[in-house]
This record gives sequence, C-alpha cells and structure tokens, in this order.
Amino acid sequence: MEKLRILFRPRTGIVLNVLCKQKTCRFRIAKSKMSSVSNPPQSLLKPMVIPQKLLMGPGPSNSSPRILSASALPMLGHLHPEFTKIMDEVKEGTRYLFQTRNNWTVCVSGTGHAAMEAAVCNLLEPGETTLSCVNGLWGERYADMARRNGAIAETINKPMGQVFNLQEIEEGLQKYRPVLLFLTHGESSGSTVQPLEGVGKLCHRYNCLLLVDSVAAAGGVPLYADDWEIDCIYTGSQKVLSAPPGASPISFSEKGKEKVLKRKTPVRSFYFDMNHLSNYWGCEENPRRYHHTGPIMSVYALREGFSRLVEEGLENSWATHKKCAEMLHEGVQRMGLELFVQDKSVRLPCVTGVKVPAGVNWKEVADYAMNQYKVEISGGLGAQAGKIWRIGIMGYNATPDNVNRVLRALSEALKHVGFKSRL
Repeated sequence: MEKLRILFRPRTGIVLNVLCKQKTCRFRIAKSKMSSVSNPPQSLLKPMVIPQKLLMGPGPSNSSPRILSASALPMLGHLHPEFTKIMDEVKEGTRYLFQTRNNWTVCVSGTGHAAMEAAVCNLLEPGETTLSCVNGLWGERYADMARRNGAIAETINKPMGQVFNLQEIEEGLQKYRPVLLFLTHGESSGSTVQPLEGVGKLCHRYNCLLLVDSVAAAGGVPLYADDWEIDCIYTGSQKVLSAPPGASPISFSEKGKEKVLKRKTPVRSFYFDMNHLSNYWGCEENPRRYHHTGPIMSVYALREGFSRLVEEGLENSWATHKKCAEMLHEGVQRMGLELFVQDKSVRLPCVTGVKVPAGVNWKEVADYAMNQYKVEISGGLGAQAGKIWRIGIMGYNATPDNVNRVLRALSEALKHVGFKSRL
C-alpha cells in the first residue's frame, strides 16, 4: 500500500512525500496566494456626530421629532398586513394632498427624481413626442430623462423667474403635437409657482396628457389635481411634508392609467413599472404580490408627515406658507435686497429667490449664516448660479420664528462681508 504524507512549509510551499515500497517520491506544489482582509476603517468605530441645523434652503426641510420617532419604530415585513395598512393610509394622504380620487396613487421608492423617472418611463414610449416647458432646472432634467427613454423631447423656454401662460402653451401644443406636456408647478431653481388652471383642459383638446412636477410646491400652495385635469402628478417627501427623502407620492388619472395599460412596448424600468407598483400598493383587486422591498421606515415617516398635514388642514397649510413667505419678502426688502421674481402673483411661497448685490460673494454670506447660526441658505442653480440666494420655507420649518432667525442670520452675514443692511 502506498502512504501519503503532507508536509506544510509556509515559505517554500507544500511538499508531498509519497512513500512507495521501494523509494520516496517528492512532489512540490507551489504555494497558493492567500487573500488578506484589509484593515477595518477606524472612522466606523466612532459614533456619528450630527449637528442640529435649521434647513432654510430649497430642501430637504427639517423633520419634526414626531416624524423622526416614526422612523425608529420596529421593522415590519414589506407585505405584512400591519405595513400594508400604513401603505393604504399613505395613499389616502396622497389623494388628500393632491386633491384627487385617482385609483392609481402610489409611492415610488426613491426621491423626487425617482418619481420623475417613473412618470417618464410609464407615460412615454420610444419615438413619441413630449413637450417640456423649461423655465429652470426641472424642465431641463425632464427633457433629458425623456430622451434617455427614447422619446423625442421638444421644449418651449422662458427665463428663470418667469412662468408660461396658456397662449404660449397652446402654441407649443400646436407646433409639436406632443402626447405628453411637462410643467413644473414649483420651480425651486427659479422660485416661481406655475399657474395650472386651464392647462389640463387645453392639453386634452390637443389629445395630450399633462404631467406636473409639484415636488417643491404640493402642500404649500393651492393644488386641485382632478379639477385641473392633471394626468400625472408627483412630489417628494422631504419638502412640505417634512419627512426624510426616499419615498415619493405619485398619482395617475384614468387617462394616464389608460396610456400605460395600452402601451405597445414594455415599460423600460421594471422597478418603476406601474403595472407592478399598482399591485404592490393595493390599487387593484388582485392580492398584493412581491415586487420589491419598500423603504419601510421612510413610509412610516411619510405617513406621519401626512398625519401632520391632515391635522393642520390643507387650506391652513397654504395660508401659513403664504404668510411666512410674505414675512420673509418684507424682511429682505427692508435690508435693501431685491427679490428675484418680479411678478408677486407667481412667487413660490416655498422657495424665495433673493438677488445677490453687486460686489457680494454669495457663498461668504451662506457660509457665515451656517457657521454662526447653523442656518442653511442656498445659492442659485444653472443660469442663476452665484446670482441669487434661495431661501426655503416648507412644512415644519414654516414658522415666523424660523423666518426671523434666517433674517437675522442673513442681515448679520451681509454686514460681515461689508454690505450695509438696513435691518
């Protein structure tokens, strides 16, 4: 019988001694290269340090302790009956927020961008024409998303700080004959609120659907999705609802739903496909099926954001945002500053644009407000980068005390950089 003896020699390799009847045969096997585990990051052995800041930019807004506490509730399974009940309550809150009775009302797992992407990939098929009304960043991003999904994205354009009227929209509909028109309700980059009444009816006259981005407006200004014939509308959780980002309400009208169901091509995104999401969110009679694991804690928090809104009442919320915005407007004008949007009727209460005076570095002012007061004041985007500040008043942050605090921080910051404030 042959015998096998294995000798382990770490530096030289493994030597096998095979003992036969007559002699020993030696075979050398090269040492295998073993992977080593990298050193653990020491930063993760320390607790997180989160400063308390007042977020008076265009979002996110601060969450109330009640909403933050909801995020820490026990984990549930994404199809447990206790969680699906919460999902149903979120749907009810969404319908209340948008003032709609739409059956296809769900919450996209993601931020407002995810809701925009969901609207695009469900409502547009390759080769179809869509028209984007561009008066800021969000119209541009919509057109980009539409092209990435194979659609033909045409645009009509206005400078930031201005909005579209019905005549301009109708001219665009006549020229391009789109299947879908996109409008930004609250254009946070240009601090405007777009009038929507009459647009849906106009679109339907041209066999076109209306898609509305209300991420920076819903809950802060009047909105009647059904009465205004909006076919798809979405918002984000982190603005007026004051919940953490990560769950975005979206709602489709019957016309919008029919457009999705009659598609000739599959929805390009499995994750955002409303044929699946509508089932997962209990919008049909069939039992809910597994589609993906929803952001459970984010849905808890969003539910509490809706609860807070319901307790306050939509009309009261609209009035509160209007009152606080007017207080802010008066305050910055008393300092000798100029508001970016000239037409008072289209100023977005949720986000105010303030012109940066000549000779003032916007970032020095914003940095001072943050360093000295822990107050966030944001700069401009796109064509207005470096030219305006954007101050947000949304949801839990929409209080006179917070407006006064941001005014004090701004006034002191301006003095610090040499601008003679009148306040």
